[in-house]
Amino acid sequence: MTTKTTRSAELYERACKVLPGGNSRTSVFRLPHPIYAQSAEGKTIIDVDGVKRTDFLNNYTSLVHGHRHPVVMEAVRKQLDNLTAIGMATESEILLSEILCERVTTFERMRYTNSGSEAVMMAIKAARAFTGRPKIAKCEGCYHGSYDFAEVSMATTPENWGNEPRSMAYSDGTPQGVLDNVVVIPFNKTEDAERILSAHGKELACIVIDPVPNQAGLVRARPDFLNMIRDFCKKNGVLLLFDEVITFRLGLGGAQGEFGFAPDLTAIAKTIGGGFPVGAVGGRADVMSVFDPSKGKPKAPHAGTFNANPVTMTAGAAAMKHLTKDRMDYINRLGERARKQIAEAFKAAGIPGQVTGMGSLFRFHFSTDEFTDYRSTFASAAQKKMVAALSEYLLDHGFLLAPTGMGNISTVVGEADVDRLSETVLAGLREISRKQAAAQ
Repeated sequence: MTTKTTRSAELYERACKVLPGGNSRTSVFRLPHPIYAQSAEGKTIIDVDGVKRTDFLNNYTSLVHGHRHPVVMEAVRKQLDNLTAIGMATESEILLSEILCERVTTFERMRYTNSGSEAVMMAIKAARAFTGRPKIAKCEGCYHGSYDFAEVSMATTPENWGNEPRSMAYSDGTPQGVLDNVVVIPFNKTEDAERILSAHGKELACIVIDPVPNQAGLVRARPDFLNMIRDFCKKNGVLLLFDEVITFRLGLGGAQGEFGFAPDLTAIAKTIGGGFPVGAVGGRADVMSVFDPSKGKPKAPHAGTFNANPVTMTAGAAAMKHLTKDRMDYINRLGERARKQIAEAFKAAGIPGQVTGMGSLFRFHFSTDEFTDYRSTFASAAQKKMVAALSEYLLDHGFLLAPTGMGNISTVVGEADVDRLSETVLAGLREISRKQAAAQ
């Protein structure tokens, strides 16, 4: 990291005295220390050392309208003059729910949480309560938040791969009972996945699917794979749970609308909060009734001091209203432009690489292998080093993306911003090539 970071280094030193590793969020940690933000407006972030960067990370895809969008901020200011959190229901959650249920045909009822992890957790609990079954199934290498069951086999490595996926702990101390209740299948490998699932059909409460999983390289789910999952669920009374915490930004009806699928439950978050903490479960009315307390203790009790807090609900409603079809089409076109131009940059630099993604999401890889699942996208040590080098180059030259090479488009960036990013990627690739040649 060559950019001046004197103040960030000082803050990190302070942070290490009161926070484990100086951090409360693994995803923003960087070596030798994180970059600390000072302010942000629209597409621009200014760090504590006064360095400006164009944001193509957008708080890990949540800020679909960029930072402090005036439409969202005006709605929030009005809400702040009334109340921020209260032990009562408010109209604000009804309004956001009406918007979401109108846009997504599978959303007959909504339930709110404060993060995507919580949304996935409550969706899984709802599936268990509805079916009376204990087990879930998920794809190897897919991230679904910090819930023990959702974390299983999230980050396996070649050293512990077998012939087929196994239930493996991500966090130390994960109980064996958790592992025993998670069936792991390979993403996009239809026959293998069906064979594994068939041994557990009557034990499964749900199958959790991210149709474009970032942890597995932002590779799209194949139609035959999704069709098999859907048919298996119907045949065996298993609920289909879509994790659209990230992919809900792909269309007004989410990724399920783009793929033409109708899951029983969907976990969403990020974009629906307008920049404030949020998560939600949407789904069939009969399944969602497990949360209903109107007739006594529900099958799946669910409390939460800040669930559906009026600030988040108000910000979310404003953000969703502003995310019209025209604006959605706009960011998706820019996403396609970014993927195409960055792929061209790899070719121009003479470095093997490719760009994956869909809609407003993109991710670069230093590999030309055919990507199908988590294992095929798993980067070697040398490839990881090059991804880190390019990410650092971009950081030092005015752009923020994820250290993994993932980026996304907000409604406040333009073609010129995407073009500048692509030009900087090309310069960064040429710098990597130059250093490789010098080292030989």
